[in-house]
Amino acid sequence: MRKNGCLMAYGPGYSTEGRDGARYVDKILKGAKPTDLPVEQPKKFEFIINLKTAKQIGLTIPPNVLVRADKVIK
Repeated sequence: MRKNGCLMAYGPGYSTEGRDGARYVDKILKGAKPTDLPVEQPKKFEFIINLKTAKQIGLTIPPNVLVRADKVIK
């Protein structure tokens, strides 16, 4: 989520998913069988708050929630 109008998002970041995917591709290209590779869970999650959207819908985000966000879109 960047500036697409979403109010809040919590999940793995795109850059983290990209790196994890690249690691899998690297292992496969080096000869690993895809069926032998373990399923991995994301290790880092991001919490993003879009204050532009909050303002448009008349919502005030409490300061104690804002300080927990990894990114705040102003």
